[in-house]
Amino acid sequence: MLTRSSLAAGTLSRLRGQYGQDPSPLPGYLASAVLARTADEGARVALVMLAAQRAHSPALGGALVAALMIPHVAAAPVAGVLADSVRRRRLFHGSAVVLYGAALVALALLVGTADDVVVLALAVAAGCVAPLLTGGLTGLLADLLSKERLARAFSADAVSYNLAGICGPAVAAALGTAAGAGAALAVLGAGAMTGGLMLFSLRLRLRPRAPGQTGPPGHTGPPGHAGPGRLRAADLARGAIELVRNSRLRSVTWGSSVAQLGVGALPVVSVLLAAEYHAPWATGGLMTAFAAGALAGSLSYAYRPVGRHHPERVVLWGLPATGVPLAMVPWAGDAVVAAALFALAGFCTGPLFSALLASRERYAPPGARTQIFTLGAGLKSTFAAAGAGAAGALSGLGAVPLMLGTAVCQVAAGALALVLLTGRHTGSAERGHGPAASAGT
Repeated sequence: MLTRSSLAAGTLSRLRGQYGQDPSPLPGYLASAVLARTADEGARVALVMLAAQRAHSPALGGALVAALMIPHVAAAPVAGVLADSVRRRRLFHGSAVVLYGAALVALALLVGTADDVVVLALAVAAGCVAPLLTGGLTGLLADLLSKERLARAFSADAVSYNLAGICGPAVAAALGTAAGAGAALAVLGAGAMTGGLMLFSLRLRLRPRAPGQTGPPGHTGPPGHAGPGRLRAADLARGAIELVRNSRLRSVTWGSSVAQLGVGALPVVSVLLAAEYHAPWATGGLMTAFAAGALAGSLSYAYRPVGRHHPERVVLWGLPATGVPLAMVPWAGDAVVAAALFALAGFCTGPLFSALLASRERYAPPGARTQIFTLGAGLKSTFAAAGAGAAGALSGLGAVPLMLGTAVCQVAAGALALVLLTGRHTGSAERGHGPAASAGT
């Protein structure tokens, strides 16, 4: 089943035909990203299954998922600062992804056989690396490709997230049922390790030592940055400050995060709708339709990136556009029509997410770019988890109020993004990008 992810990555690589005849690092990057992110998405399902199968403890499964997910947010500032300051980036990122995969393999062996404290600590350690699999990898694109290639590259990267979201849980569930959850988690971990090894082949230049910098030898980054060995509070706060001061970044970041309150609630709402329609297939089918629509939207935007010179505007219209089909679901009448509306809503999120990635790259200052990506990804995960929790707590209200609530979240997020876009712009403007050099490790 893992080969499905590899084949999907190969399909993505065909996008290189749109980048000219010169060899492009994009196919290798996408293959690595799909493998790493598929492991990240699938691990959550595999850990729950493994705890139930081997330890007979659903509670342990929930604790393992929490231990893996909480550092996605908590460790994001540190991971971003390190990624922005380290000189040998392909060694840093490749090693991080390999370590994440190795941790999953170790968990596959230890859950149910070692003390719970040990496996929980291992899950936390893996979670601390996880921000580098999402926003950390995306932050490399601007150094791998020229500015002209970035719009479609971010769309292709959005496709990798969509594929991982579909393939990860599917691989975990299928292998976990057929061969056991331990085997499923080990296969996912091996896939991540393969993706990490592939990152070592990327053409990422060795960052030079800029004159006037402080910090230890080998440090690179903006003046006053303490470097990877001496992180300061100011370094860790720099990305967060940009998300408040930079009008474009704060608009797309906080708007898209609030929208995740509704998106995070959709799995819970899908269960309620399936019961209401008396259609058991809709329990997972509605979310599959949403994910398939997002994949189609990302691919279409990769083909024709409308508004690529002002990606924040695409985010502004994408948020309420996602809410319109969701608002129509209560009047769908049956599960098939509801699935079509879910797919249409998902389609709108494709350009939205691609433009969100492009906005982060375009408007983030060079010294905090990866931190912006990791913080943004962490915030989205946090809001999505909050939305899921709120939907679970309010499930007694029924499917219709919750479905309308998810739609309202999208519209409110668009309004918030528009309000936050106003005011004085203090962040960096558009920056020129040259092709990444091939030297360095």
